Amino acid sequence: MPNEPETDYDPELGRKFIFVTGGVMSGLGKGITAASTGRLLANAGFDVTAVKIDPYLNVDAGTMNPYQHGEVYVLKDGGEVDLDLGNYERFLDIDMTSDHNVTTGKVYREVIEKERAGDYLGRTVQIIPHITDDIKRRIREVAEGSDVCIIEVGGTVGDIEGMPYLEALRQFAHEEDEDDILFTHVTLVPYSKNGEQKTKPTQHSVKELRSIGLQPDILVGRCDDKLEADVKEKIALFCDVPTDAVFSNPDVADIYKVPLVVEDEGLDQYVMDALDLTDEALSADERENEWRELVTQDTTGSINVALVGKYGLEDAYLSIHEALKHAGLETNVEVETTWVHSEDLADGHDGQLDDVDAVVVPGGFGSRGTEGKIEATRYARENDVPFLGLCLGFQMAVVEYARNVLDLEGAHSAEMEPDTPHPVIDILPEQEGVEDMGGTMRLGAQDTDIEPGTLAHDLYDDTTCRERHRHRYEVNPEYIDDIEAAGMTFSGVSNRRMEILELDPDSHPYFVGTQFHPEFRSRPTRASPPFVGLVEAVLNSSESDEPQEVEH
Repeated sequence: MPNEPETDYDPELGRKFIFVTGGVMSGLGKGITAASTGRLLANAGFDVTAVKIDPYLNVDAGTMNPYQHGEVYVLKDGGEVDLDLGNYERFLDIDMTSDHNVTTGKVYREVIEKERAGDYLGRTVQIIPHITDDIKRRIREVAEGSDVCIIEVGGTVGDIEGMPYLEALRQFAHEEDEDDILFTHVTLVPYSKNGEQKTKPTQHSVKELRSIGLQPDILVGRCDDKLEADVKEKIALFCDVPTDAVFSNPDVADIYKVPLVVEDEGLDQYVMDALDLTDEALSADERENEWRELVTQDTTGSINVALVGKYGLEDAYLSIHEALKHAGLETNVEVETTWVHSEDLADGHDGQLDDVDAVVVPGGFGSRGTEGKIEATRYARENDVPFLGLCLGFQMAVVEYARNVLDLEGAHSAEMEPDTPHPVIDILPEQEGVEDMGGTMRLGAQDTDIEPGTLAHDLYDDTTCRERHRHRYEVNPEYIDDIEAAGMTFSGVSNRRMEILELDPDSHPYFVGTQFHPEFRSRPTRASPPFVGLVEAVLNSSESDEPQEVEH
């Protein structure tokens, strides 16, 4: 989707900044609220970018536990970041970099390194001004060249980790023109047992925010249903904002419908009025409507895809889940995801895969659950079930093929089994001896050459693709000839590394693996080719020419 402004708006007149904070509890949906606002502004013709502030001390999200923080999202420059940046990329259809993710680890490391280098000329280094100045510098640098920059502050107002960031925001508002700054605060408006929407949590959250010196311009209430008129008035009265600055963000079945919900609430128009952008915005008739048309289209059926992973947590595989939805949007079907724990498949699938239409085996690290992933791969290959293996899933497809087709007993990845007699997956030679966990992987966007006439070539409709990586181990070159002689084709190669595998479409409806992570570049308006191919293979396997409703 084009994201170029089609107006006479001159960014030199002053960049606009929208700061999004959250209260009451974490995980409310600040990121989706911020991304939805950005989507609507982009539809109105503005060039929008975003910054995600994560107050934790980690430098990046690369070593963080998916159980606590969900998936590690990889950017084109190799940055390992919070999953919220994936939402920004998907909603805004932009490619972000590591600079768009600010963490306390990054900020403190920068300031300390400057102090060690003598940059501060003997002055005492303090939170104010040195830490807060670095935070403001990072925001302004990312915003350069854009019309609007949306900055989400992770966590909840009152968290001790977030205090330097809120202070930086207070200073930011003091330094910039007041017409260029907007503060949006997202809070929870729960129901009491008697069905009454309660405003007290919002009041206390705003009180905490105001005690720091920040007054919200807009309040967004996360709630089960839309805020009632009298509730909006009460929130406005006690939080000192206009009633028409209080908006509902109720629960919806699909996050891609949130922009439509807040647009119906008038949030985008209020934002443009407050930032004096209305005159530069595209008219309602000129605005991009592809998003609304896409997410409101009627589906012609549904399919069920098994996602076989070791984490029993949807957020740990969020981008894969979203990429399947995008493929469904492109093929006009609803893709239902069945979560299958790979550890439960170690001794056989035990019927858990009998009723699924396709199998996806995702990436991951460590040996736990790998035998179950291998079993799921074997089941899909032997039973003609459309299959997509991603990163570790690609590697386990090679292991399964080596064991069960080449009869290489004990074949495995050297990562999981260092003493395997057949290390069909082995360490990258240049990574041997590297001890820093953050520096041992192949990360970020890399080009892959695709063999003409292959299934991969049909999927990408090109002889190259550029996808994002996050892995250490590779297919062992010593086994490639034997594997290909047995019938598996490596149809994508990058610097002599095997990137895409496939089985002949005449022998299997769809069996594809990618060493890279295509899910990270999938968008609602631009679905990932391997995922579209998977869904289309299911539909093509249907006995009817029309997609049929599958009962499960």
